[in-house]
Amino acid sequence: MTAPLPRAFFDRLPEEVAPDLLGCVLARSSSEGTVAVRLTEVEAYAGPLDPASHAYRGRTDRNAVMFGPPGHTYVYFTYGMHYCVNLVCLEEGTAAAVLIRAGEVIEGRELAMARRPRSSARDLARGPARLCEALAIDRAMYGADVCDPDSPLRVLPGAPPAEVRTGPRTGVTSAKDVPWRFWIDGDPNVSAYRLHMPRRRNPEARR
Repeated sequence: MTAPLPRAFFDRLPEEVAPDLLGCVLARSSSEGTVAVRLTEVEAYAGPLDPASHAYRGRTDRNAVMFGPPGHTYVYFTYGMHYCVNLVCLEEGTAAAVLIRAGEVIEGRELAMARRPRSSARDLARGPARLCEALAIDRAMYGADVCDPDSPLRVLPGAPPAEVRTGPRTGVTSAKDVPWRFWIDGDPNVSAYRLHMPRRRNPEARR
């Protein structure tokens, strides 16, 4: 059995951890079986120093795990329908994290497809919400220790990619030009870049 990455791996700045996660494997075990994803795209967030971070305005019940020790998961619910998973970085008391944006399913594809029956093989984990659905990551995985060999959610070492690219983060309104989105160059499992578009208000709705 492959040992997970050590906690010291995550005890660094998120912009250093993020590119080093590319090519690593996120494995999720359950009573149904194991689904493993080779990571192809991630984004770094610097906590209270970063206007785009969920921890920018301080500690809350929602983001409390981000202020804990590194190597744990921050899982949040978004748009009333999707989960996203982040890996906490730096020492306890800080709130840095890396959002897992996309990957390639390399183990448990049939199980992943059963969870996402209308998805193509390429799109099984192409995007943060799809990835969580394929791996059955939900609120129950909040705070999971990915460095623990007995954890249901683990990050395992993998083969470093040949070339990594970096650019602005996607779907954020603040600090949107910070080039902390990292992805494997040319990998088909990387999600499409999307600028954040503010929702338009319907003037009729106020009448």
